[in-house]
Amino acid sequence: MDPQRTPYQYWRQRLNKARSMGLNTIFSYVYWNLLEPRPGEWTATEPGNDIAQYFKIAQEEGLHVVLRPGPYICGEREWGGFPAWLSTIPGLEVRTNNTLFMSYANRYLEKLLAELERLQVTRGGPILMVQVENEYGSYGDNHNYTASLRDILRQNLDSGTILYTNDGGVQFTLAGGNVPGALAETDGDPSSGFQARNTYITDQSELGPLLDGEYYTLAPDQWGSNATHNDPNGDQDTIDGFVKDLEFVLGGNNSISLYMFHGGTNFGFGNGGIWRPENYLAAFTTSYDYGAPLDESGRTTSLYYTLRDVIQKYSPEGSIPDVVPDVPRSSIADFALHPIGDLFDSLPKPTHSTKPVTMESLNQAYGFILYETTSNTSYAGLLKPGDRPRDRVLVYINGEKQGVIDSIYESPAKINISLHAGDKLQLLVENLGRVDYWSLESGTENELLQPWKGIVGDVVIGDDVLEGWDVYPLPLDPPPSTRQFKKRDDSQEGRNVKSNSSTLSKTPIFYSGKFRTPSSRIVNITDAAIAAMELDTFLSIPNGTKGVVWVNGFNLGRYWVIGPQQSLYMPGVLLNKDRDGWNEVLVLELEPEDGKVMVGCGSAERQWGNAPDPDAP
Repeated sequence: MDPQRTPYQYWRQRLNKARSMGLNTIFSYVYWNLLEPRPGEWTATEPGNDIAQYFKIAQEEGLHVVLRPGPYICGEREWGGFPAWLSTIPGLEVRTNNTLFMSYANRYLEKLLAELERLQVTRGGPILMVQVENEYGSYGDNHNYTASLRDILRQNLDSGTILYTNDGGVQFTLAGGNVPGALAETDGDPSSGFQARNTYITDQSELGPLLDGEYYTLAPDQWGSNATHNDPNGDQDTIDGFVKDLEFVLGGNNSISLYMFHGGTNFGFGNGGIWRPENYLAAFTTSYDYGAPLDESGRTTSLYYTLRDVIQKYSPEGSIPDVVPDVPRSSIADFALHPIGDLFDSLPKPTHSTKPVTMESLNQAYGFILYETTSNTSYAGLLKPGDRPRDRVLVYINGEKQGVIDSIYESPAKINISLHAGDKLQLLVENLGRVDYWSLESGTENELLQPWKGIVGDVVIGDDVLEGWDVYPLPLDPPPSTRQFKKRDDSQEGRNVKSNSSTLSKTPIFYSGKFRTPSSRIVNITDAAIAAMELDTFLSIPNGTKGVVWVNGFNLGRYWVIGPQQSLYMPGVLLNKDRDGWNEVLVLELEPEDGKVMVGCGSAERQWGNAPDPDAP
């Protein structure tokens, strides 16, 4: 359970639920990109990044802690937790004994461990173990690199704090990932993993208690019309398999970590992706529900109680606390979303460039980037936006949408266009999430070493290279205010966005709306966090195609009609604290349609489902 995927106000509630299921230890990834969003800018004192506070609460709730600091974590997180600015440093290569990379990794780890050193178990704190890198054997076998990370950890930790590695339970991953002086552990199937560890690891300094360091309660969701939500509830064969494996591990007096016990949310643009061998991007959803025992909103599932029953059999009588009843979620009636302006009318100052430049070269990490050029002659043919789409390219000529080139497909759409002198070509590129996982078995070029977003290379129409670009960075952090939009003349054909019934711009449009904070049904509550939970809901934009939602300035994340996610988790802590107060919603709809009335609504129950992709190739 990772602190940076959960609102900090709810940390104690989530940790209490972990202890009440019978768990005694929390394994937590730490995201470097959130702790150091810009070089040298350290944010550990910000509430959502205060890892030390999270670990203190864990100890107060009766839990030990295993720290998984990276610097690489995978975890379906944007670029495996690496900050995007690393990619701008010439000569730096991640996940290897590269001098530049190791200097930044060393600085990061030293800062983090300085925050946490007093919380080691040797000093009365909760931290039992610290992981060296993360499943490195699936990626490579540079033992100088992993030994260097081991040494950094050892220099900044007490000798009594145990180091360990965690790798897949097969020979090549164990061979590549093991580090002398760190316990070698496995993940996945516990039976075969334990057998592999005992077979292939012979160094006595790496042997010790058996741990399944990542036992998958199911899997994360990926965007796609054919990608259904991963949910074990109702799948008795899957649940029976969980019970069997848990019985095997606990019956042998060994250890197991459920990945995930509680997944949380990829708020904002925090999700990562996997580059498939077929050369397409599997982008993860905003939700990181994972089919976990504790769902995305912190409520127990039937799997929670099934696993609790198993754990109780192997725990001293009375040692597991009673489960605090779940707080009910709220609902919000439909509220209108009114168009207030389009994205292309609120652009920042551009960078002028002969060739397209990447997001990273403009010190932009996430969001969107717009490339604009006015043709001085005629062109016709197939449009190729750089070496490949990175990741979703919306194409416009004179404000009219021509199509979408989308890297979630093995064969993205092919768009043939014609430009005449004076025509304006605009390419809006969305970063769907940098690749967070690449393995030796992938059979593709190492995508972790190619994290750049936007357009990489030339824009070509037919055989002609287009030059002379205005490039607009659009990180949307913070989002624009309504005051930033220019007032428009209603007579501008195709540009009026004043009402849902008018002719809309064909380019992305911002909508705004308001809803009142639901009245609380709970009385005599002194815990503000629990009271706020009663206001949790799942917000949906039922008539939207694809876009982003902010509530009171907070980026909830992406929505996309293709699913499987059809609603966004909206924590009650985001809402106006005054009961019956107003909350502002801002929506960026990337593909507006005339005649479609935009509304928002909140449901007490999560909505999952799939729909055809209107932009499918």
